[in-house]
Amino acid sequence: MGFHTKPTTFIGHVKVKVTDLQRAIKFYRDILGFKILEQTATTVELTTDGKTSFLSLEQPDNVITKQGRTTGLYHFAILLPEKSDLANIVVHLVENGIRFGSSDHLVSEALYLHDPDGNEIEIYIDRDPSEWTWEGEEVEMTIDPLNFERLLTNVTPSKWRGMPENTVMGHIHLHVAELEKTEEFYVKGLGFDVVNRFRGQALFLSSNKYHHHIGVNVWNGVGAPRPPKNSVGLVYYTLVYADEEARQQVIENLEKLGFQVTEDNYQLTTEDPSGNVIVLTV
Repeated sequence: MGFHTKPTTFIGHVKVKVTDLQRAIKFYRDILGFKILEQTATTVELTTDGKTSFLSLEQPDNVITKQGRTTGLYHFAILLPEKSDLANIVVHLVENGIRFGSSDHLVSEALYLHDPDGNEIEIYIDRDPSEWTWEGEEVEMTIDPLNFERLLTNVTPSKWRGMPENTVMGHIHLHVAELEKTEEFYVKGLGFDVVNRFRGQALFLSSNKYHHHIGVNVWNGVGAPRPPKNSVGLVYYTLVYADEEARQQVIENLEKLGFQVTEDNYQLTTEDPSGNVIVLTV
């Protein structure tokens, strides 16, 4: 998975807010098959390999339910290593009565579902990059029906046994208030390339010619407000840069564009123009 290792810039971690941590843990552990790495009264770090965490949950004080028509999390996307993993989790979700949607994006095959608080999750596998179609700098993506009959021929006798060890956070997709300043932030600031402009309503951005590490859209309306700080949704996501030099260059780029980078508890943090919080790591 070279698109999710250095020197590619990739999503390292996503942290989301929930209203009931114990209920959320049951879903992520018992249904999706994560393991618990660390847990406190208000947070939990989830793992697939027992050593690292790419997803964590937090129950803030005075938390309120997910607010509609705001900027913030559209979905985070969990990338499974094998087609059989996706086939097996389809059977597992059906057997557990979990509702989900699906799509074939040409570059990938994906399922969509919500956690108990309405945080949207994509679970997907990539097609081999040799099968992706590029026209110049843009990769072809679409929203086609998923061929379940073909996918389910990959179900294995072992069935779903939890998230495989080498599962990663594949990408994140965000609601934003507008696209022009957002593109400047992610391209000239963070160093990503636009690899798909979707119907004038969304941008897909990547490093190292991936189909996308970050998606942004205005589907909640141009000028959508930021959600309250204590509402269900995104706390932050992290970007992993190749080295300290690369991160320092990004900080300089952001500051030249007028965006702030702050340091708190040794974390370097910035916000996109719509208030989505990003931690810059190496």
